[in-house]
Amino acid sequence: MSGVFRRTAGEPVVAVRGEGAWVMDAGDRRYLDAAGGAIAVSIGHGDQGVAAAMRRQAAQLAYVHAAAFTTEPVEAYAAELAAVLPIVDPYVFPVSGGAEAVETAFKLARAYHLAAGEPERHVIVARHGSYHGNTRGALDASGRAGLRRPYEPWLGQTVHVPAVYEYRCPNPAHPGGCGQWHAERLAETFGRIGPGRVAAFIAEPIAGATLGAAVPPGDYWPAVAGVCRDHGVLLIADEVMGGFGRTGAWFAIDHWGVRPDILVAAKGASSGYWPLGICAASGAVHDAVAAVGFVHGYTWSHHPVGAAVGREVLRRLTDGGLVERAGVVGERLRSRLAEAVEDSPVVGDVRGRGMLIGVELVADRATKAPFPRAVRITERVVAAARSRGLLVYSSTGHVDGDGDLVLLGPPFTIDHTEETMIIERLDAAIDEVAGGTP
Repeated sequence: MSGVFRRTAGEPVVAVRGEGAWVMDAGDRRYLDAAGGAIAVSIGHGDQGVAAAMRRQAAQLAYVHAAAFTTEPVEAYAAELAAVLPIVDPYVFPVSGGAEAVETAFKLARAYHLAAGEPERHVIVARHGSYHGNTRGALDASGRAGLRRPYEPWLGQTVHVPAVYEYRCPNPAHPGGCGQWHAERLAETFGRIGPGRVAAFIAEPIAGATLGAAVPPGDYWPAVAGVCRDHGVLLIADEVMGGFGRTGAWFAIDHWGVRPDILVAAKGASSGYWPLGICAASGAVHDAVAAVGFVHGYTWSHHPVGAAVGREVLRRLTDGGLVERAGVVGERLRSRLAEAVEDSPVVGDVRGRGMLIGVELVADRATKAPFPRAVRITERVVAAARSRGLLVYSSTGHVDGDGDLVLLGPPFTIDHTEETMIIERLDAAIDEVAGGTP
């Protein structure tokens, strides 16, 4: 009997090896990893260059406390990462994952306003339909009801604005002026909270897990950035899922040319080889806080082995042209998949950018009515895909508790044959489930 506290019920399959886009279990069965684990693996499984970099650094110096020392890998990683970060004069605070990065960003925003002599600025504004992590502060910012529900007595400080979700857009005039409409709602919210009380607005440039790769309208990000700037509110871009090339640009916010004050990332930062998260701040934010001190830290932040892994992943992405490849191959994958499922009675939308692709499953394509959650369509599609040796990522409950999404986020290294396998196997899995729906 296992002593492991499982994340899910039942006995999981034991994974033993990974190679490229494939994962092998203890029975030597092969699974095409179209989910990239949790939309994390970008350079592929089994990269020996990353493994070697990890071994070298661990053998030389595995750990020192960041309050006492810095290290060459951390200093070099920050300098190399600065070249691709969409932030003015960036400073990098490495941590152990996305939720830690978000918590760091919130504390940093608060510390900045304290240093600027505005102690009333403490409110965080986020969007419904968002996901920013499972620690208490990050979960409070998240707008996913199912994850929040057990912990509601601990939550409630974050103020939420409407989700940016073009397939089910809340703008009465949709599709006209949606970006401006959202910007107006954000400005109204800042005004309602009160002048000088909002510390930061956090959002995913392209929605990840909770809304299935929902891309905002083209005018959204420039308008929202302007509202934040006009109200003295720091803009935090959550790039945990969309960053490090996933959408075909180094960071998803790059598609709109917007530069946030703070950026958080994880997942693709290490391609799954190490628990690594990033909180990057502009020089202006850093300098204000550094002048008075940042009351914050983690045991494993600024980890030299993590930095060594991050540097090697950054090198692989750069030298292999993988960011550009993610854009080209991802757009082709999405287009081919949309064509393959266009006649499916249960596929309402295929969307995304680059290697972040979402498929929304609906009970009625004409009305966009979702399946009741009790039907468990997503779980059935995931199981049907897995039975065919295909791993996909899932999300549910985004339409007032109902709603079904399947996401694709394969390694950027997939070849054309693997691309075709993803399409054929997912199409077959959806057909199987659609044929058995009530």
